[in-house]
Amino acid sequence: MQIPPRDLTLDRAALIVVDVQRGFDDAAHWGVRDNPDCEANVASLIGRWRDRRWPIVFVRHDSTSPDSPLRPGQRGNDMKGAVTGTPDLLVTKHVNSSFHGSPDLDAWLRANSTSQIVITGISTNHCCETTARVGGNLGYDVYFALDATHTFDRTAPDGTVIPAATLAAVTAANLDGEFATVVSTRDLLR
Repeated sequence: MQIPPRDLTLDRAALIVVDVQRGFDDAAHWGVRDNPDCEANVASLIGRWRDRRWPIVFVRHDSTSPDSPLRPGQRGNDMKGAVTGTPDLLVTKHVNSSFHGSPDLDAWLRANSTSQIVITGISTNHCCETTARVGGNLGYDVYFALDATHTFDRTAPDGTVIPAATLAAVTAANLDGEFATVVSTRDLLR
């Protein structure tokens, strides 16, 4: 999906890197994914945020499901190679929203006078979209870096397969102008 260029006014926005974990490389578990550029775009944004000295938050999903590749204690729980360095905050969670983890992301952002957040990570239509929706409802100025997220094909209740790219486009349509502003990595790097 092509995102039109946008002029952004960011003021020390926090970069939220959601669940960019090795376990999502397990194609046998998750299925077909979209956006092969996701990790490179996340890495570029982390680098740019470090150059700016703006806050970076890593979020890790510690699954409680016994068959999940994201369970703690497994290699799949580790961050992918694109996620480097030490974040300003590491949030661990068991649910979709990064705002429902530990430590409390909302409290940390408010304590650091941060009103803008940029969402990146995996998966577009689950943890990233949920984090954007909750962030918007909490009053944050949310930017959703669509091309710095990816998702997987999903099977609908009627058995039809919905391609990952379609799910990403629907997420963008659901969020833009309501919960967030959908942007590209290119716009955020400017």
